Order: sequence, then C-alpha cells, then structure tokens
Amino acid sequence: MAPLLMSLAACSASQQDGVTDVAIIGTEQGMFTEGLRLPFEAQHLRAATRQGLVALDEQGQVVPAIAERWIVTDDGQSYIFRIREFDFADGTRLTAQSVRASLSRTLGLLEDTTMGLDLANIRDVRAMTGRVVEIRLHSPMPDLLQLLAQPEMGLALGEAEVGPMRLTRDGAAAELTPLRPEQRGLPEQPDWDETVHPLRIYAVDARNATDGFSSGRYDLVLNGRLVDLPLADIGALARGTIRLDATKGLFGLDVLRASGFLSVPANREALAMALDRAALIEPFNIGGWIPTTRVVAPGLANDDGSVPERWIALTIEERRAEAMQRVAAWEAQNDAEVSLRLALPEGPGSDILFDALVEQYGEIGVALERVEMGDKADLALRDRVARYAGARWFLNQFNCAVSRALCSPDVDFVVGLAAESRDPAEQASYLAEAETALAAVNGYIPIGAPIRWSLARAGVAGFSENPWNFHPLFPLSRAPM
Repeated sequence: MAPLLMSLAACSASQQDGVTDVAIIGTEQGMFTEGLRLPFEAQHLRAATRQGLVALDEQGQVVPAIAERWIVTDDGQSYIFRIREFDFADGTRLTAQSVRASLSRTLGLLEDTTMGLDLANIRDVRAMTGRVVEIRLHSPMPDLLQLLAQPEMGLALGEAEVGPMRLTRDGAAAELTPLRPEQRGLPEQPDWDETVHPLRIYAVDARNATDGFSSGRYDLVLNGRLVDLPLADIGALARGTIRLDATKGLFGLDVLRASGFLSVPANREALAMALDRAALIEPFNIGGWIPTTRVVAPGLANDDGSVPERWIALTIEERRAEAMQRVAAWEAQNDAEVSLRLALPEGPGSDILFDALVEQYGEIGVALERVEMGDKADLALRDRVARYAGARWFLNQFNCAVSRALCSPDVDFVVGLAAESRDPAEQASYLAEAETALAAVNGYIPIGAPIRWSLARAGVAGFSENPWNFHPLFPLSRAPM
C-alpha cells in the first residue's frame, strides 16, 4: 500500500494546473539577486529573462540567441555576429550599437572577478552596421562562445524585454512566461499558445526541495550538491529521477592561512598526499566519479599530458608514511599537536565527508575541528563547476586578485603569458608550467570533480544532464530554442 500512496502523492503539480514547478536549491534572496555576482538560482532567472548573443541549450551546447549567426576569422581573433531583426514593444528596434554598449558595460563591471579574468582577452567590441557586432581579441579564445553564453553576458537594455521569458514575481515564487516568437525577432508560430506552458520557480533549501518533490509539489529540483546528496534518496520514487551531471571543476580544500603547520609548502603537501580520494567519495556510491590530485581537471581537450597525477610512484601507505613523518617533525620542533579548523557547508553529505576526512587525517596525526563556512578556518571546501573546459578557467580561480586560497603572483604572470600567446602549442606549454607551479604552492588540495544532481519527474520536457550543471528554464516550457 505504501508504494501506491507514494505514487499517488507523486502526481506532478504540472498535471494539475498546467504549470511546471521547479525548486532550485538556494535562497529566495539569492534567486532575485541583481547585478553580476549571481548565485546559481539567480543565474537561471537571468538567463531566462535577459538573453545574450548566444545561449546554452539543455544539453549545454551553444545555440543562437540575439545573434542569429556568426563567423570567426581565420586567425581566431575576431568574432562577427549578425543580430536578429528585433522590435521592442514600444516600436524601437534592437541595434548593434545598443548591443555593443551593453556588452562593453558588462565587461567593465566584470573586472576583478574570475569571469572578468576569463574574458580579459577581449580587445574591443564594435558595432559595424545596424545589425552586425564584432568582438576583437588580443589572441585566439576557443572558448569565447561558451563564455558569451553565460547568464552574466545577457543584454541589459533598460526596460526593454529581450526574453526569452517574462518574469513576474508572486511572493516567494518567480513566474516565467515564454515570450511569443514574434516578440523575439522570430517567425510567428500559430500553435504557440497550445504548445508552451509557464513555469513557477522557487528557491528553497535541500530538504524542502526533496520533500516537495516527494509530495508532488515540484516537478524538478536543481542545484543538488554532494553536501546534500543523501537527501536525494527518497525511496522508491528515487528510481530514475536522480540525474547526475558529469561535470568538471574544482572540488577540494582551500588552504586559507600560511601559518603554523601550514606555513611550510611541504606540510601543506602532506595533507594532499595523505588523502585516499576514492575512499572519501565511496560512501556516496557514485558511479564514474574520477578522483584527481591535479588542480586542472585531467582529460581536457587541450591537455597535452605533460602534467601527470602527483605521487603516482607511491602507494597510499607510502604517501601516508611520508606525511606522518612531516607531521611528527613539526610537532617535535614546535612542542604542539597539529589541529586544523575545516569550514564545510551544512548538510548530511558534509557530515559524511567530514567523518571520512577526520579518519584519514587521523592516520597521519592531524586533528580536524569543523566550523561553519565563513568562520575563521585553516581549510575550507571549494566546490565549483567549470564554466568552460579550459585550463585557464581552473588557474584563474586561484588568481591572487580573486582567490581566498593561497596564491602565487608568479603563477598569475605565466597564465597571463598564455593568454597573450597566439601559438596554441606555446599556450599549452605556459598553462602546464603554471599548473605545475601552482601545485607546488600546495594552496589547494584537490579531491576530484564536483558532484551535481537533480531530481526530474518523468514527463518533464526540456531537461537534460550536461557538463556545466546549467539547466536553462526556457526549454522546460516546451518552447523550441
């Protein structure tokens, strides 16, 4: 009887009122954030209501948005976009000049952010004719389109609606209605009203999201992480509904302070070499997850293989023996025990991870005390999905202008040389040199790829796993991209 009751409770909310209800794990305040420093929930609203030149579809592929097509010059240093014939409700027309002004303003506001570092190779944005925009680069950027598809690059044109959706706030919820094709510079579709339906978006904590999915209130849950993964186990209903993104990015521990035991790079290395990464994640039973000791994710398209995994010649027992010696030597010299404060987010997954770290670091004589994120700490969890599959994204996260972890101006300089180079082989060489130097700083303890999960009810259209953990809301309305 219980499975039947669960099945009845799981009838989707959209089946009852024709609206797809989406819960994004986050906060209401975060969801309605303005500006350009956007949490996950706000990124999704921004992408739905303020499209840029290009966008990401549900598979994570770059597709046309305001730009109907584009070309790249042979040297890779110029991207030329032709924008749609787009008339606003007041009769004015979208022009290349207004697009250029919006993009230039956004690029200026993104300075001193990690995304600003990623976009620093843009030399100029030009309006060539009424409908043609050119982006000139200092050197080739193979990932430029992926960056232009980010929510922060959506056009800001005052009160003008660029869509693809219209936002109406209803208390804690965001109601999204797809704009008709002719309102977005596209041919009219006579059956539009019968094809699409609106969305209701909520930002709630992980427990309320999973409970709401179980009860049928929500059709889709987004932004699940390792820290709350145990909550996704919702019994029989979980079969076929838990969807994992095969992401790349940074999941590991930042070293926040170079003091005490952590003042010496070799001691920081001891913490990295002592971890059995696969064993840390084993309790979560995630198939296909790949651990790494590298700062840059292995297997990227431009990875030339010159940076190997660390300590590959040593067994985990040998690595821990060496780490234990370093801990013992420091304790003997300082007449003190090594005890470190580790900041982790709240959540049952964090509880499991912390217990595993306590056990493994206990093997080498290091004690851990757990503190909340933002409290004074020696180590803190870093859990971030890459925006594009390039080594520069990983290295820019540790730039001294933006990183909370220990950093190196010398590494930043070499990354800058890579950005300036027009030779792909030279770029790869500089990036490998920078990664090797950053690893030697031992300011970050890699564990592996970030873990991201969603709950998707059968029948939800327009949702797919993808490498970026970005799930555009517009396709959920059944509207074609």
